[in-house]
Amino acid sequence: MPTKVIPIVAGGALRSPAPAFRGGPLADTLGRPMRDLRISVTDRCNFRCVYCMPREVFDAGHEFLPHSAILSFEEIARLARIFAALGVKKIRLTGGEPLVRKQLHRLVAMLSELPVELTLTTNGSLLARNAAALRAAGLHRVTVSLDSLDDATFRAMNDADFPVAKVIEGIDAAAAAGLAPVKINMVVKRGTNDGDIVAMARRWRGSGHIIRFIEYMDVGSTNGWRMDDVVPSAEIVQRINEAWALEPVDASYSGEVAERWRYRDGAGEIGVISSVTQAFCSSCNRIRLSTEGSLYTCLFGQSGHDLRSLLRAGATDEELRNEIAAVWQARSDQYSEIRTSQTSSLKKVEMSYIGG
Repeated sequence: MPTKVIPIVAGGALRSPAPAFRGGPLADTLGRPMRDLRISVTDRCNFRCVYCMPREVFDAGHEFLPHSAILSFEEIARLARIFAALGVKKIRLTGGEPLVRKQLHRLVAMLSELPVELTLTTNGSLLARNAAALRAAGLHRVTVSLDSLDDATFRAMNDADFPVAKVIEGIDAAAAAGLAPVKINMVVKRGTNDGDIVAMARRWRGSGHIIRFIEYMDVGSTNGWRMDDVVPSAEIVQRINEAWALEPVDASYSGEVAERWRYRDGAGEIGVISSVTQAFCSSCNRIRLSTEGSLYTCLFGQSGHDLRSLLRAGATDEELRNEIAAVWQARSDQYSEIRTSQTSSLKKVEMSYIGG
């Protein structure tokens, strides 16, 4: 029986289905493999972090996606199986805040059947009550966002008056549940929380957890990004090195985004993520699935590729595989390598929609 052909609707016009993927290594136009899949399970969040979902934009009147528009757990799991068959080795669940999606451990259980590393990024606010269930369902690791240990600074940055102590409670619960080592992400913004860099390093030295410092990025179009607000990762490393001697560590795998450093006294390691001052586009192997089923090949993308319409029109796994492969093979994104003051003002998809 011939394969059913489902035309794809894009911008109101029909376009031809993707050509059949013939197998073999999947690479984009620059030879980059597809290794990591980020899945946003919700566009909602209980924080209003100033660099991601500023309250003046995401206010009480903001319209989030209706439940009918977002992918079901079953739809996500089906796509994830296809991605794994195409070579994806790691899946990260993101949001928004993924733990505001009810019964998320059910999705984790579905995805745990795949031969991939399964991780989750969270603001930590709901982690203490969910950590054990997530681990039991098959989650391997968590990454927790924590931008300061100073309570006033942290409450101002999350703009939800949420205390540091509750996030640390979540980190402790994750470790106790077996989700260690926990990675802790700090977005550093000059004049806002850069004075807390050494304090954050001190707090997690010797803990077994890994603190990672992230350069403030021009994600989305609403956070008012300026280059003057960026603290280069080289400066971050220098500040910490002045307190405790550091030495570089080789990457764990090709395409790892964090540059690794370890304390020479054996007290663990830190990471820096330098997408502004030391762009790593040339080795970027990540693809992102948005909350409503659009595929993005770059964190700074302006438009996505609709998979939900294919799913809900009855596409076969082969048709979905061909479409995903075609999107990746056409990929040429190098945003961080061509960033300028002009490109930073372009209308880009919000991070809360496709995850970090």
